[in-house]
Amino acid sequence: MKFETKLLHGGISEDPYTGATSIPIYMASTFHQTKIGESKYEYSRSGNPTREAVEALIADLEGGTQGFAFASGSAAIDTVFSMFSAGDDFIVGNDVYGGTFRLINTVLKRFGMTFTVVDTRDLAAVEAAIKPTTKAIYLETPTNPLLRVTDIKAVADLARDHGLLSIIDNTFSSPYVQRPLELGVDIVLHSASKYLGGHSDVIAGVVVTKDTKLGDKIGYLQNAIGGILAPQESWLLQRGMKTLAIRMQAHLANAKAVFNYLSDQPAVAKIYYPGDPNNPDYEVAKKQMHHGYGAMISFELQSGLDPKKFVENLKVITLAESLGALESLIEIPALMTHGAIPRDIRLKDGIKDELIRLSVGIEDEKDLLADLDRGFKAVQRS
Repeated sequence: MKFETKLLHGGISEDPYTGATSIPIYMASTFHQTKIGESKYEYSRSGNPTREAVEALIADLEGGTQGFAFASGSAAIDTVFSMFSAGDDFIVGNDVYGGTFRLINTVLKRFGMTFTVVDTRDLAAVEAAIKPTTKAIYLETPTNPLLRVTDIKAVADLARDHGLLSIIDNTFSSPYVQRPLELGVDIVLHSASKYLGGHSDVIAGVVVTKDTKLGDKIGYLQNAIGGILAPQESWLLQRGMKTLAIRMQAHLANAKAVFNYLSDQPAVAKIYYPGDPNNPDYEVAKKQMHHGYGAMISFELQSGLDPKKFVENLKVITLAESLGALESLIEIPALMTHGAIPRDIRLKDGIKDELIRLSVGIEDEKDLLADLDRGFKAVQRS
């Protein structure tokens, strides 16, 4: 079954009880049991038909054995790390989402876990960072917000050779563009609020495992910790996922047009986009990303130009802390999504004050470019 067809007919695509083509929202906290120990559902934290349907669908789309839906992407990440124990070490990419940075530094380190931060594109550096206590390699690719691209298969192979798990946050790509499990990764996760949901109307996270035993561990923790996705949000997420392919086609086309436009702007000092042939990661991106290079673009204004003035003068592109929505969203990482990271660390990792992150939506291309023109005119008047 092709990916576009799986979106509609994969997982549990119709209600087995009524034949409904949209799985109903089962707003039940508990379920009638005719015999003890023989019922499929007992309590909605442990299992719910609506959540089960979206979990089966994301497992199909990522090519995994089991899928799990959580109340947020952060809840998904925290549950994955809950598989490990005090004293365990993790290799983490040096350009991860600010919320992941916050979780690591203000929560997980207090529980005795340690983290070694490296540029995961440098395989020699990754291998050199492995310690006897290292348990897993955790990375994003493309990264947030600098869109660096790591060779997924190479990292997965390295992890396997050293008996480590490989965990990838695939939020920026979606399974339409990139499927890490097919390249040997053990666990893939998403903030499903982004491209999977796609409509800025649901907060959710998902995890998919390649191995059944690993899936059983995540399933146990999902039930034990309880950070589950509620039935209504599960329904919204599955509804959104059905249109992922057609939405991504529009996202990708617009992103290419925006990249070409930004390339001609003298006020732009640097562009971060995996589809840029001059990007040092371009060949890796070309090898592992399908259909296109994602719809995220970050760019730096020339020194002295005010990024706040740029984003606050836009009329079509929405100033907001999210991505992957129908509407184009823009933000300043240093002041918004990555504001929790101390400035010296941000600058060391290349996140400058002038950096702007743009999630390209599906509006008319001409309207988007005209709006960007408005922003450039505003900063050049200052």
